[in-house]
Amino acid sequence: MPSLDILHADFKSEPYWWEAYRPTAQELADVPKESRVAIVGGGYAGLATALELAKQGVESVVLEAKELGYGASTRNGGAVSGGVNIGKSFSGKSLKVDSERARALLEEGFDVFGTIENLIKDEGIDCFWQKTGRFVGAWTPAHYAAQAAKLSLLNEAAQSGSYMVPRERQREEMASDYYYGGMVVERSAALHPALYYKGLLDACRRRGVAVCAAAAVQRIRRSGMRWVVDTDRGSVMAGDVVIATNGYTGDLTPSLKRRIVPIASHIIATEPLPCDLAASLIPKQRTLGDTKRVLCYYRLSPDGTRMVFGGRARFTQVTPDVSAPVLYRFMTDRFPQLRGYKVTHAWTGNTGFTLDALPHMGRDDGMHYLMGCNGSGVAMMTHLGTQTARKISGVANRASVYDSEDFPDHPLYNGNPWFLPAIGSWFRFRDTLERSVADIRNRRTNAN
Repeated sequence: MPSLDILHADFKSEPYWWEAYRPTAQELADVPKESRVAIVGGGYAGLATALELAKQGVESVVLEAKELGYGASTRNGGAVSGGVNIGKSFSGKSLKVDSERARALLEEGFDVFGTIENLIKDEGIDCFWQKTGRFVGAWTPAHYAAQAAKLSLLNEAAQSGSYMVPRERQREEMASDYYYGGMVVERSAALHPALYYKGLLDACRRRGVAVCAAAAVQRIRRSGMRWVVDTDRGSVMAGDVVIATNGYTGDLTPSLKRRIVPIASHIIATEPLPCDLAASLIPKQRTLGDTKRVLCYYRLSPDGTRMVFGGRARFTQVTPDVSAPVLYRFMTDRFPQLRGYKVTHAWTGNTGFTLDALPHMGRDDGMHYLMGCNGSGVAMMTHLGTQTARKISGVANRASVYDSEDFPDHPLYNGNPWFLPAIGSWFRFRDTLERSVADIRNRRTNAN
Protein backbone atom coordinates (compact mmCIF):
# COMPACT_ATOMS: atom_id res chain seq x y z
CA MET A 1 0.00 0.00 0.00
CA PRO A 2 1.07 3.67 -0.32
CA SER A 3 3.28 5.19 2.35
CA LEU A 4 1.25 5.52 5.54
CA ASP A 5 2.04 9.21 5.94
CA ILE A 6 -0.28 10.14 3.05
CA LEU A 7 -3.09 7.69 3.85
CA HIS A 8 -6.17 8.40 5.87
CA ALA A 9 -7.13 5.83 8.51
CA ASP A 10 -10.23 5.04 6.40
CA PHE A 11 -8.33 4.68 3.12
CA LYS A 12 -10.08 2.65 0.38
CA SER A 13 -8.54 1.28 -2.78
CA GLU A 14 -11.66 2.10 -4.81
CA PRO A 15 -13.31 5.12 -6.45
CA TYR A 16 -14.54 7.91 -4.22
CA TRP A 17 -17.60 8.03 -6.49
CA TRP A 18 -18.70 4.61 -5.24
CA GLU A 19 -19.70 6.18 -1.94
CA ALA A 20 -22.78 7.45 -3.81
CA TYR A 21 -23.36 4.57 -6.26
CA ARG A 22 -21.60 1.23 -6.10
CA PRO A 23 -21.62 -1.00 -9.19
CA THR A 24 -23.87 -3.99 -8.61
CA ALA A 25 -24.90 -7.24 -10.24
CA GLN A 26 -27.82 -7.84 -7.91
CA GLU A 27 -31.26 -8.61 -9.27
CA LEU A 28 -29.77 -10.06 -12.45
CA ALA A 29 -31.92 -9.44 -15.49
CA ASP A 30 -32.36 -12.60 -17.55
CA VAL A 31 -30.63 -12.65 -20.92
CA PRO A 32 -33.51 -12.67 -23.42
CA LYS A 33 -33.71 -15.23 -26.20
CA GLU A 34 -34.22 -12.54 -28.81
CA SER A 35 -33.79 -8.79 -29.17
CA ARG A 36 -33.79 -6.40 -32.10
CA VAL A 37 -30.34 -5.08 -31.02
CA ALA A 38 -27.71 -6.64 -28.75
CA ILE A 39 -25.29 -4.16 -27.17
CA VAL A 40 -21.96 -5.44 -25.85
CA GLY A 41 -20.74 -3.21 -23.02
CA GLY A 42 -22.77 -1.60 -20.27
CA GLY A 43 -20.96 1.72 -19.78
CA TYR A 44 -22.05 5.19 -20.89
CA ALA A 45 -21.82 4.17 -24.55
CA GLY A 46 -23.92 1.05 -24.22
CA LEU A 47 -26.58 2.63 -22.02
CA ALA A 48 -26.85 5.76 -24.18
CA THR A 49 -27.33 3.55 -27.23
CA ALA A 50 -30.03 1.51 -25.50
CA LEU A 51 -31.79 4.61 -24.17
CA GLU A 52 -32.03 6.28 -27.57
CA LEU A 53 -33.14 3.03 -29.19
CA ALA A 54 -35.92 2.77 -26.63
CA LYS A 55 -36.99 6.33 -27.40
CA GLN A 56 -37.23 5.32 -31.06
CA GLY A 57 -39.29 2.23 -30.20
CA VAL A 58 -36.48 -0.25 -30.91
CA GLU A 59 -35.95 -3.13 -28.48
CA SER A 60 -32.42 -3.80 -27.22
CA VAL A 61 -30.50 -5.73 -24.60
CA VAL A 62 -27.32 -4.53 -22.89
CA LEU A 63 -24.78 -7.23 -22.04
CA GLU A 64 -22.21 -6.31 -19.39
CA ALA A 65 -19.42 -8.67 -18.34
CA LYS A 66 -19.20 -7.49 -14.73
CA GLU A 67 -21.23 -5.37 -12.32
CA LEU A 68 -23.22 -2.51 -13.81
CA GLY A 69 -20.89 0.47 -13.89
CA TYR A 70 -17.76 -1.41 -12.92
CA GLY A 71 -15.59 0.12 -15.67
CA ALA A 72 -14.53 3.62 -16.60
CA SER A 73 -18.06 5.04 -16.40
CA THR A 74 -17.82 5.20 -12.59
CA ARG A 75 -14.04 5.67 -12.42
CA ASN A 76 -13.39 8.81 -14.49
CA GLY A 77 -12.82 12.31 -13.19
CA GLY A 78 -16.25 13.62 -14.14
CA ALA A 79 -15.04 16.41 -16.44
CA VAL A 80 -17.27 17.12 -19.46
CA SER A 81 -15.34 18.58 -22.38
CA GLY A 82 -16.74 21.18 -24.71
CA GLY A 83 -14.74 19.90 -27.68
CA VAL A 84 -11.32 21.24 -26.76
CA ASN A 85 -9.79 17.76 -26.50
CA ILE A 86 -10.84 16.45 -29.91
CA GLY A 87 -7.76 15.30 -31.80
CA LYS A 88 -5.44 14.99 -28.79
CA SER A 89 -3.29 11.87 -28.61
CA PHE A 90 -2.46 9.89 -25.48
CA SER A 91 0.65 12.05 -25.21
CA GLY A 92 -1.63 15.02 -24.59
CA LYS A 93 -0.52 16.64 -27.83
CA SER A 94 -2.80 17.67 -30.69
CA LEU A 95 -2.35 15.73 -33.91
CA LYS A 96 -2.37 17.43 -37.28
CA VAL A 97 -5.80 17.39 -38.95
CA ASP A 98 -6.61 19.36 -42.09
CA SER A 99 -8.46 22.57 -41.41
CA GLU A 100 -11.77 21.53 -43.00
CA ARG A 101 -11.95 18.29 -41.02
CA ALA A 102 -10.82 20.02 -37.83
CA ARG A 103 -13.67 22.49 -38.18
CA ALA A 104 -16.19 19.70 -38.80
CA LEU A 105 -14.97 17.79 -35.74
CA LEU A 106 -15.23 20.84 -33.53
CA GLU A 107 -18.66 21.76 -34.90
CA GLU A 108 -19.95 18.34 -33.89
CA GLY A 109 -18.07 18.82 -30.62
CA PHE A 110 -20.63 21.53 -29.94
CA ASP A 111 -23.36 18.94 -30.45
CA VAL A 112 -21.53 16.45 -28.21
CA PHE A 113 -21.83 18.79 -25.26
CA GLY A 114 -25.45 19.56 -26.08
CA THR A 115 -26.33 15.87 -26.22
CA ILE A 116 -25.33 15.18 -22.62
CA GLU A 117 -26.66 18.48 -21.29
CA ASN A 118 -30.08 17.88 -22.83
CA LEU A 119 -30.18 14.23 -21.77
CA ILE A 120 -29.48 15.10 -18.13
CA LYS A 121 -32.21 17.73 -18.22
CA ASP A 122 -34.78 15.60 -20.06
CA GLU A 123 -34.27 12.54 -17.85
CA GLY A 124 -34.01 14.53 -14.62
CA ILE A 125 -30.66 12.96 -13.71
CA ASP A 126 -29.40 14.22 -10.35
CA CYS A 127 -25.63 14.04 -10.88
CA PHE A 128 -24.34 17.44 -9.66
CA TRP A 129 -24.19 18.91 -13.16
CA GLN A 130 -21.98 22.00 -12.84
CA LYS A 131 -21.48 24.13 -15.94
CA THR A 132 -18.54 26.02 -14.47
CA GLY A 133 -16.00 25.76 -17.29
CA ARG A 134 -12.47 24.48 -17.51
CA PHE A 135 -8.97 25.90 -17.17
CA VAL A 136 -6.13 24.23 -19.10
CA GLY A 137 -2.75 25.24 -17.73
CA ALA A 138 0.15 25.82 -20.16
CA TRP A 139 3.22 23.76 -19.22
CA THR A 140 5.54 26.16 -21.10
CA PRO A 141 5.28 29.54 -22.86
CA ALA A 142 5.36 27.63 -26.17
CA HIS A 143 2.32 25.63 -25.07
CA TYR A 144 0.56 28.90 -24.16
CA ALA A 145 1.25 30.22 -27.66
CA ALA A 146 -0.10 27.01 -29.19
CA GLN A 147 -3.29 27.36 -27.15
CA ALA A 148 -3.71 30.96 -28.25
CA ALA A 149 -3.22 29.98 -31.91
CA LYS A 150 -6.25 27.69 -31.90
CA LEU A 151 -8.50 29.97 -29.86
CA SER A 152 -10.42 31.49 -32.76
CA LEU A 153 -11.22 28.09 -34.31
CA LEU A 154 -12.46 26.74 -30.98
CA ASN A 155 -14.77 29.70 -30.57
CA GLU A 156 -15.98 29.82 -34.17
CA ALA A 157 -16.55 26.10 -34.69
CA ALA A 158 -17.27 24.72 -31.20
CA GLN A 159 -18.67 27.96 -29.72
CA SER A 160 -16.59 27.11 -26.67
CA GLY A 161 -16.38 30.56 -25.10
CA SER A 162 -12.62 30.21 -24.78
CA TYR A 163 -10.12 32.90 -23.81
CA MET A 164 -6.53 33.12 -22.65
CA VAL A 165 -5.42 33.84 -19.11
CA PRO A 166 -1.83 35.14 -18.84
CA ARG A 167 0.39 33.96 -16.02
CA GLU A 168 0.03 37.18 -14.05
CA ARG A 169 -3.74 36.56 -13.83
CA GLN A 170 -3.55 32.81 -13.21
CA ARG A 171 -4.49 33.20 -9.54
CA GLU A 172 -7.98 34.09 -10.74
CA GLU A 173 -8.31 30.44 -11.78
CA MET A 174 -6.24 28.52 -9.22
CA ALA A 175 -4.32 29.19 -6.03
CA SER A 176 -1.00 28.41 -7.66
CA ASP A 177 1.65 29.86 -9.98
CA TYR A 178 2.51 26.43 -11.35
CA TYR A 179 1.70 27.07 -15.04
CA TYR A 180 2.65 29.69 -17.60
CA GLY A 181 -0.93 30.89 -17.85
CA GLY A 182 -3.49 28.93 -19.79
CA MET A 183 -6.83 28.77 -21.56
CA VAL A 184 -10.33 28.92 -20.12
CA VAL A 185 -13.10 26.98 -21.89
CA GLU A 186 -16.40 28.31 -20.60
CA ARG A 187 -18.58 25.72 -22.39
CA SER A 188 -17.37 22.86 -20.26
CA ALA A 189 -18.78 21.19 -17.19
CA ALA A 190 -18.39 18.65 -14.41
CA LEU A 191 -20.63 16.01 -12.90
CA HIS A 192 -20.64 13.06 -10.52
CA PRO A 193 -19.74 10.22 -12.92
CA ALA A 194 -21.25 7.38 -10.90
CA LEU A 195 -24.53 9.21 -10.33
CA TYR A 196 -24.68 10.08 -14.01
CA TYR A 197 -24.22 6.39 -14.77
CA LYS A 198 -26.98 5.50 -12.31
CA GLY A 199 -29.23 8.06 -13.98
CA LEU A 200 -28.66 6.50 -17.41
CA LEU A 201 -29.31 3.06 -15.96
CA ASP A 202 -32.54 4.19 -14.30
CA ALA A 203 -33.69 5.83 -17.55
CA CYS A 204 -33.11 2.59 -19.47
CA ARG A 205 -34.96 0.54 -16.89
CA ARG A 206 -37.93 2.93 -16.92
CA ARG A 207 -38.28 2.11 -20.60
CA GLY A 208 -38.04 -1.62 -20.10
CA VAL A 209 -34.53 -2.14 -21.47
CA ALA A 210 -32.96 -5.43 -20.35
CA VAL A 211 -29.59 -4.50 -18.81
CA CYS A 212 -27.81 -7.76 -17.98
CA ALA A 213 -24.90 -7.79 -15.54
CA ALA A 214 -22.48 -10.72 -15.23
CA ALA A 215 -23.25 -11.66 -18.85
CA ALA A 216 -19.80 -11.72 -20.42
CA VAL A 217 -20.01 -12.29 -24.17
CA GLN A 218 -17.98 -15.31 -25.24
CA ARG A 219 -18.75 -15.42 -28.95
CA ILE A 220 -20.65 -13.57 -31.68
CA ARG A 221 -21.65 -15.58 -34.73
CA ARG A 222 -23.81 -15.29 -37.81
CA SER A 223 -27.02 -17.27 -38.17
CA GLY A 224 -28.47 -16.51 -41.57
CA MET A 225 -29.35 -12.80 -41.67
CA ARG A 226 -29.15 -12.48 -37.88
CA TRP A 227 -26.58 -12.68 -35.10
CA VAL A 228 -26.27 -15.07 -32.18
CA VAL A 229 -24.51 -13.60 -29.15
CA ASP A 230 -23.38 -16.24 -26.67
CA THR A 231 -22.91 -15.08 -23.06
CA ASP A 232 -22.08 -16.69 -19.73
CA ARG A 233 -25.80 -16.70 -18.97
CA GLY A 234 -27.34 -17.75 -22.25
CA SER A 235 -27.56 -16.74 -25.89
CA VAL A 236 -29.53 -13.98 -27.57
CA MET A 237 -30.47 -13.73 -31.24
CA ALA A 238 -30.38 -10.20 -32.62
CA GLY A 239 -30.77 -8.29 -35.84
CA ASP A 240 -27.94 -5.87 -35.06
CA VAL A 241 -24.95 -5.99 -32.71
CA VAL A 242 -23.29 -2.93 -31.19
CA ILE A 243 -19.77 -3.13 -29.72
CA ALA A 244 -19.43 -0.48 -27.00
CA THR A 245 -16.39 -1.71 -25.08
CA ASN A 246 -14.02 1.24 -25.60
CA GLY A 247 -10.97 0.94 -23.27
CA TYR A 248 -11.93 -2.64 -22.37
CA THR A 249 -12.05 -3.96 -25.95
CA GLY A 250 -10.59 -7.48 -26.06
CA ASP A 251 -10.26 -10.70 -27.98
CA LEU A 252 -13.99 -10.92 -28.69
CA THR A 253 -13.43 -8.38 -31.51
CA PRO A 254 -9.76 -8.71 -32.52
CA SER A 255 -9.97 -6.28 -35.45
CA LEU A 256 -11.27 -3.55 -33.12
CA LYS A 257 -8.77 -4.48 -30.41
CA ARG A 258 -5.98 -3.61 -32.86
CA ARG A 259 -7.40 -0.11 -33.19
CA ILE A 260 -7.69 0.73 -29.49
CA VAL A 261 -4.82 1.48 -27.10
CA PRO A 262 -6.04 1.00 -23.51
CA ILE A 263 -4.35 3.63 -21.33
CA ALA A 264 -4.69 3.51 -17.57
CA SER A 265 -5.65 6.66 -15.73
CA HIS A 266 -5.20 6.96 -11.97
CA ILE A 267 -7.02 9.16 -9.46
CA ILE A 268 -6.86 10.01 -5.76
CA ALA A 269 -9.29 11.86 -3.50
CA THR A 270 -8.30 13.69 -0.34
CA GLU A 271 -9.99 13.80 3.00
CA PRO A 272 -12.44 16.70 3.51
CA LEU A 273 -10.50 19.96 3.59
CA PRO A 274 -11.11 23.06 5.73
CA CYS A 275 -13.84 25.09 4.07
CA ASP A 276 -11.71 28.20 3.52
CA LEU A 277 -8.85 26.19 2.03
CA ALA A 278 -11.10 24.19 -0.30
CA ALA A 279 -12.86 27.35 -1.52
CA SER A 280 -9.55 29.07 -2.25
CA LEU A 281 -7.98 26.34 -4.40
CA ILE A 282 -10.18 26.71 -7.50
CA PRO A 283 -12.14 29.95 -6.93
CA LYS A 284 -14.50 29.51 -9.89
CA GLN A 285 -15.06 25.78 -9.28
CA ARG A 286 -13.74 24.86 -12.71
CA THR A 287 -12.22 21.56 -13.77
CA LEU A 288 -8.49 21.88 -14.38
CA GLY A 289 -6.07 20.18 -16.72
CA ASP A 290 -2.76 20.91 -18.39
CA THR A 291 -0.80 20.58 -21.62
CA LYS A 292 1.87 18.17 -20.40
CA ARG A 293 2.46 14.94 -22.28
CA VAL A 294 2.01 13.13 -18.99
CA LEU A 295 -1.02 15.22 -18.19
CA CYS A 296 -2.98 15.74 -14.99
CA TYR A 297 -6.62 16.68 -14.47
CA TYR A 298 -8.29 17.73 -11.24
CA ARG A 299 -11.23 19.40 -9.58
CA LEU A 300 -13.03 19.74 -6.29
CA SER A 301 -15.55 17.06 -5.41
CA PRO A 302 -19.17 18.01 -6.22
CA ASP A 303 -19.78 19.09 -2.63
CA GLY A 304 -16.68 21.29 -2.73
CA THR A 305 -14.93 19.58 0.17
CA ARG A 306 -12.19 17.39 -1.38
CA MET A 307 -9.57 17.55 -4.08
CA VAL A 308 -10.06 14.85 -6.71
CA PHE A 309 -6.76 14.59 -8.59
CA GLY A 310 -6.04 12.36 -11.58
CA GLY A 311 -3.35 11.77 -14.12
CA ARG A 312 -0.97 9.38 -15.81
CA ALA A 313 0.96 8.23 -12.75
CA ARG A 314 1.69 5.30 -15.04
CA PHE A 315 0.31 4.48 -18.50
CA THR A 316 -0.60 0.96 -17.38
CA GLN A 317 -2.62 -0.53 -14.54
CA VAL A 318 -0.73 -0.36 -11.25
CA THR A 319 -1.75 -0.68 -7.61
CA PRO A 320 -2.27 2.33 -5.30
CA ASP A 321 1.11 1.78 -3.65
CA VAL A 322 2.61 2.90 -6.98
CA SER A 323 0.07 5.46 -8.22
CA ALA A 324 -1.03 7.27 -5.05
CA PRO A 325 2.39 8.67 -4.01
CA VAL A 326 3.03 9.88 -7.58
CA LEU A 327 -0.34 11.63 -7.80
CA TYR A 328 0.09 13.08 -4.32
CA ARG A 329 3.41 14.59 -5.41
CA PHE A 330 1.84 15.98 -8.59
CA MET A 331 -1.00 17.47 -6.53
CA THR A 332 1.25 19.12 -3.94
CA ASP A 333 3.59 20.43 -6.66
CA ARG A 334 0.61 22.43 -7.87
CA PHE A 335 -0.90 23.12 -4.45
CA PRO A 336 1.79 23.05 -1.72
CA GLN A 337 -0.93 24.08 0.74
CA LEU A 338 -2.35 20.53 0.50
CA ARG A 339 0.72 18.91 2.04
CA GLY A 340 -0.23 17.00 5.13
CA TYR A 341 -3.81 16.29 4.09
CA LYS A 342 -4.54 12.61 3.71
CA VAL A 343 -5.72 10.47 0.80
CA THR A 344 -8.97 8.58 1.44
CA HIS A 345 -9.40 6.90 -1.97
CA ALA A 346 -7.14 5.78 -4.83
CA TRP A 347 -8.23 3.96 -7.97
CA THR A 348 -7.62 3.38 -11.65
CA GLY A 349 -9.47 2.60 -14.87
CA ASN A 350 -8.90 2.26 -18.60
CA THR A 351 -9.59 4.86 -21.23
CA GLY A 352 -9.60 3.96 -24.92
CA PHE A 353 -7.25 5.84 -27.24
CA THR A 354 -7.13 5.49 -31.01
CA LEU A 355 -4.09 5.69 -33.26
CA ASP A 356 -5.38 8.88 -34.92
CA ALA A 357 -6.56 10.42 -31.61
CA LEU A 358 -10.14 10.68 -32.87
CA PRO A 359 -13.36 9.01 -31.67
CA HIS A 360 -14.94 6.56 -34.09
CA MET A 361 -18.26 4.96 -34.85
CA GLY A 362 -19.11 2.75 -37.79
CA ARG A 363 -19.38 -0.90 -38.83
CA ASP A 364 -16.82 -3.68 -38.72
CA ASP A 365 -17.58 -7.13 -40.09
CA GLY A 366 -21.26 -6.17 -40.11
CA MET A 367 -21.34 -5.08 -36.46
CA HIS A 368 -21.76 -1.51 -35.27
CA TYR A 369 -19.10 -0.05 -32.99
CA LEU A 370 -18.45 3.17 -31.08
CA MET A 371 -15.20 3.74 -29.22
CA GLY A 372 -12.10 5.86 -28.80
CA CYS A 373 -12.99 8.52 -26.25
CA ASN A 374 -9.30 9.52 -26.03
CA GLY A 375 -9.68 10.62 -22.43
CA SER A 376 -12.90 12.61 -22.86
CA GLY A 377 -15.53 9.92 -22.68
CA VAL A 378 -18.33 11.27 -20.50
CA ALA A 379 -19.93 13.39 -23.21
CA MET A 380 -18.39 11.71 -26.24
CA MET A 381 -19.53 8.17 -25.44
CA THR A 382 -23.01 9.48 -24.64
CA HIS A 383 -23.12 11.27 -27.98
CA LEU A 384 -21.75 8.39 -30.06
CA GLY A 385 -24.20 6.00 -28.42
CA THR A 386 -27.05 8.34 -29.25
CA GLN A 387 -25.84 8.72 -32.84
CA THR A 388 -25.40 4.96 -33.30
CA ALA A 389 -28.94 4.34 -32.07
CA ARG A 390 -30.34 6.94 -34.46
CA LYS A 391 -28.40 5.36 -37.30
CA ILE A 392 -29.81 1.90 -36.52
CA SER A 393 -33.31 3.34 -36.14
CA GLY A 394 -33.05 5.19 -39.45
CA VAL A 395 -33.91 8.57 -37.94
CA ALA A 396 -30.54 10.34 -38.12
CA ASN A 397 -30.85 13.64 -39.97
CA ARG A 398 -27.24 13.45 -41.12
CA ALA A 399 -24.22 11.22 -40.68
CA SER A 400 -21.93 11.96 -37.77
CA VAL A 401 -18.50 13.25 -38.72
CA TYR A 402 -17.14 10.49 -36.45
CA ASP A 403 -18.90 7.84 -38.56
CA SER A 404 -16.17 6.86 -41.00
CA GLU A 405 -14.60 3.74 -42.48
CA ASP A 406 -11.18 5.28 -41.88
CA PHE A 407 -10.40 3.74 -38.48
CA PRO A 408 -6.64 3.13 -38.54
CA ASP A 409 -4.72 0.22 -37.13
CA HIS A 410 -0.98 -0.48 -37.36
CA PRO A 411 0.76 -3.59 -38.73
CA LEU A 412 2.98 -3.79 -35.64
CA TYR A 413 0.16 -3.43 -33.11
CA ASN A 414 -2.04 -6.39 -32.15
CA GLY A 415 -3.87 -4.80 -29.22
CA ASN A 416 -1.19 -5.53 -26.61
CA PRO A 417 0.20 -2.14 -25.49
CA TRP A 418 3.53 -3.57 -24.29
CA PHE A 419 5.28 -0.37 -25.36
CA LEU A 420 3.45 1.97 -22.95
CA PRO A 421 5.98 1.95 -20.08
CA ALA A 422 8.77 3.00 -22.45
CA ILE A 423 6.59 5.69 -24.04
CA GLY A 424 5.62 6.97 -20.59
CA SER A 425 9.28 7.30 -19.60
CA TRP A 426 10.08 9.12 -22.83
CA PHE A 427 7.19 11.54 -22.39
CA ARG A 428 8.19 12.28 -18.79
CA PHE A 429 11.72 13.04 -19.96
CA ARG A 430 10.44 15.36 -22.70
CA ASP A 431 8.15 17.16 -20.24
CA THR A 432 11.00 17.67 -17.77
CA LEU A 433 13.39 18.91 -20.44
CA GLU A 434 10.92 21.37 -21.97
CA ARG A 435 9.96 22.77 -18.58
CA SER A 436 13.58 23.10 -17.46
CA VAL A 437 14.46 25.07 -20.59
CA ALA A 438 11.37 27.27 -20.17
CA ASP A 439 12.16 27.97 -16.50
CA ILE A 440 15.78 28.88 -17.28
CA ARG A 441 14.68 31.30 -19.99
CA ASN A 442 12.07 32.79 -17.70
CA ARG A 443 14.63 33.38 -14.92
CA ARG A 444 17.01 35.03 -17.36
CA THR A 445 14.26 37.29 -18.67
CA ASN A 446 13.26 38.33 -15.15
CA ALA A 447 16.90 38.95 -14.20
CA ASN A 448 17.29 41.35 -17.12
